[in-house]
Amino acid sequence: MAENKTRPTRSGVSTFIAAVENDRRQQDSKVLLEMMSRITGFKPQMWGDAIVGYGRYRYKYESGRSGEYFLTGFSPRKSAMTIYIMPGFMQYEKQLAKLGRHRHSVSCLYVARLDAIALDVLEDIIADSVERMKSIYPDWAPR
Repeated sequence: MAENKTRPTRSGVSTFIAAVENDRRQQDSKVLLEMMSRITGFKPQMWGDAIVGYGRYRYKYESGRSGEYFLTGFSPRKSAMTIYIMPGFMQYEKQLAKLGRHRHSVSCLYVARLDAIALDVLEDIIADSVERMKSIYPDWAPR
């Protein structure tokens, strides 16, 4: 069975953030680094080459596939800041309507600039999503 491509690494989060070339993305990364650390109470860890993740959970599908992934995180991509909301967005319709300019897929929230969205709404979504993940996957760890 294939393993996840995105796995925790020993790379330094601070080094990664400092190397972000786009000044806006670097500043937004620092904001998210502080926000997610405060909200989750977890230390950030690099997952793969470009994702800062917080905590981790173990999953196992009915197919037998299993693995570990982070509870929440972000990645300063070229086109947008990607914020990972692992339980998805179905339960956040009201909050998303108040968030400001964004796009989203199944579990990725794409934001061009943090100063163009309501950060208090984003904080609420992140906090709730982490608590949901902890209740869905009781085998989680703060690492």
